[in-house]
Amino acid sequence: MARRSTKTPPPDDFEERILDIDVVDEMQGSFLEYAYSVIYSRALPDARDGMKPVHRRIVYQMNEMGLRPDRGYVKCARVVGEVMGKLHPHGDASIYDALVRMAQPFSMRLPLVDGHGNFGSLGNDDPPAAMRYTECRMADATSLMTESIDEDTVDFSPNYDGQEREPVALPAAFPNLLVNGASGIAVGMATNMPPHNLGEVIAAARHLIRHPGADLETLMRYVPGPDLPTGGRIVGLAGIKDAYETGRGTFKIRATVAVENVTARRKGLVVTELPFTVGPEKVIAKIKDLVGAKKLQGIADVKDLTDREHGLRLVIEIKNGFIPEAVLEQLYKLTPMEESFGINNVALVDGQPLTLGLKELLEVYLDHRFDVVRRRSEFRRGKKSDRLHLVEGLLVALLDIDEVIRLIRSSENSAQAKERLIAHFSLSEVQTQYILDTPLRRLTKFDRLELESERDRLTAEIAELTRILDSDAELRKLVSSELAAVAKKFGTDRRTVLLESAGTPVPAESLQVADDPCRVLLSSTGLLARTVTGEPLPEDDGKRAKHDVIVSAVPATARGEVGAVTSTGRLLRLAVIDLPQLPETAAAPNLSGGAQLSEFLSLEADETVVCLTTLDESSPGLALGTLQGVVKRVVPDFPANKEELEVITLKEGDRIVGGAELRTGEEDLVFITSDAQLLRFQAAQVRPQGRPAGGMAGIKLTEGAEVISFTAIDPAADAVVFTAAGSTGALDDSVTTSKLTPFDQYPRKGRATGGVRCQRFLKGEDVLLLAWAGAAPARAAQKNGTPSELPELDPRRDGSGTPPAKPVDALAGPAS
Repeated sequence: MARRSTKTPPPDDFEERILDIDVVDEMQGSFLEYAYSVIYSRALPDARDGMKPVHRRIVYQMNEMGLRPDRGYVKCARVVGEVMGKLHPHGDASIYDALVRMAQPFSMRLPLVDGHGNFGSLGNDDPPAAMRYTECRMADATSLMTESIDEDTVDFSPNYDGQEREPVALPAAFPNLLVNGASGIAVGMATNMPPHNLGEVIAAARHLIRHPGADLETLMRYVPGPDLPTGGRIVGLAGIKDAYETGRGTFKIRATVAVENVTARRKGLVVTELPFTVGPEKVIAKIKDLVGAKKLQGIADVKDLTDREHGLRLVIEIKNGFIPEAVLEQLYKLTPMEESFGINNVALVDGQPLTLGLKELLEVYLDHRFDVVRRRSEFRRGKKSDRLHLVEGLLVALLDIDEVIRLIRSSENSAQAKERLIAHFSLSEVQTQYILDTPLRRLTKFDRLELESERDRLTAEIAELTRILDSDAELRKLVSSELAAVAKKFGTDRRTVLLESAGTPVPAESLQVADDPCRVLLSSTGLLARTVTGEPLPEDDGKRAKHDVIVSAVPATARGEVGAVTSTGRLLRLAVIDLPQLPETAAAPNLSGGAQLSEFLSLEADETVVCLTTLDESSPGLALGTLQGVVKRVVPDFPANKEELEVITLKEGDRIVGGAELRTGEEDLVFITSDAQLLRFQAAQVRPQGRPAGGMAGIKLTEGAEVISFTAIDPAADAVVFTAAGSTGALDDSVTTSKLTPFDQYPRKGRATGGVRCQRFLKGEDVLLLAWAGAAPARAAQKNGTPSELPELDPRRDGSGTPPAKPVDALAGPAS
């Protein structure tokens, strides 16, 4: 079957016309029209209200819909639909994107939309929810943008189809362009303007009102630089001054970072503010890429701990052995934690794109504001004049109300009544109509008094408006006072810190901590720390603080290792770099800034660390004393490939009660037992043994007695012995008497003997609960590390002691 053509043949008199157009001319003309449309209707903001057409239409339509801050929220989809259907026929996605940005506190310095729901996150890491889920209304500051828009303050133009009208610019009661900034890419040009602090911008504008000839340097005293919603630090102010002078310049934004102890073992970089438009996910991804490519060293972990309560908190853990400040410099250099912002102040002025400096931007805004206030004043004066005209006519009628009523009653119709009233009272047609429309209940004596009061008020207000309109100085003064009220209500503190320079950067080659000498300290409360250098600790100045009883101190290097000897005979390696470093200003000895042993070592139940030791094989060795009176000098043989070593083989039920690394091999070893016996003998009497050996007899114990203290003392040093007696029957093991005795009162005896008595028990006492021998001056502390006082020195080696003033649970000599 043949297919019939549906084309309509041309009429017989049809004359074909073909126009020859040069393609160059056509392309040029079409491109210029397109470029003008993009520049004027899409990409560039107006310098007067600081808004692009889409933002202006959103704000205006929300105002028309009555979505004020004191009203309820509505779905964003409803707002987008109203804007698209009436004013902006460019698609819902572009409208919703613009609306979302106006609701983001991290994008706008003074948000114009109050959003309810998920409006995205910093850096767009978490995109906003669909517009059918989110809700919005005008923010408090948005009412300032549309304030008095219905008082003929701005011009209106037809919308795209001529059925609606929209404002050419909003009244804008604050300098929105400078406060919230703008960005956009047009054809052949672009704009990129940073946000500023509202109070600072208004202060500069008010100064310019008072002093129109003010120079840029003066204005920059009020506006020293941008104030970004996300805070951060602006480094280098030269580019800002160039931008304020010429409209173009560049500055760098750095994240706000603090070095903190993020764990007991590690320091970290805590980021609380990021550069403008940079989100934490972008930073994390870049750091992981750099670490994976081995272009960035020293990063152990990165955690995003951001929440609504605390705000942004990005924790970058630094590996032990690396200088946090040096790693931070690398992060600034290689990641978005430092970004450049190029200022390009391009905005529309009278429909023309211009590049404006700070003063020009303020001048364009103020000229607009002067025009708005002038037109508003003229509109209000006209309205009040019209009202005054009606009030005066009504007052004339009230003076002879009986005659007014008679004329109206005797008239054939309303038209005749109007004519007779006009002729009799010399009223205008408007006044006469108002009198005829006024109900009789409004013509009482009280209403007359109200009308006279209203007439006087209107007269005064009209005079005030006339004074403003007739005087340019009064107009400027009014604009200045209104700006001051806005700043007082909506002004906030500056968030962005301005820095002339970034300071002296830490060289990349200094990324790791140097292997400098230091000392590793262990307190009586189980705290570990390292000092800054290997120099001797400051002498005791008499001031005491918590955790200042150092029971073990050994020399080391920052990147070296030390050993921790436990009560079960194990030696565990400790990496010095993992230990927290005491500040140089810390009063020594004081380990308040240290970390608990459990953070570094895995100990068994009832296992304790008795001392620290170096792993230097050239030392005279390690001296150990056990609960059952065994003594051992350990040969310093510590293989580097083992994290855990056995330094003594203990008998059943035995454990190490004390240990010390020998410095010279000439020290005296001291045992003190629970039955108040003290044995002092030379370390040379103990033959060094290998690590698996079980030691040899140290002190001869009586039945039921056990060793409670073992130490090594330099015989040339000034030393003391502390003993504290009590009763085994006491429920709380409380000390009843304590004694401090010079060490030289105790003679040397042979190894494996019983020693001499070091305290005489009083009635009710039968055991030493605590004992210690070491170099003077001795320091004492309670269980929680609180300093405690020692008794006066008693020269009698077997004296009975005196009741203690405070509990004593631990003792140690100078930590040197």
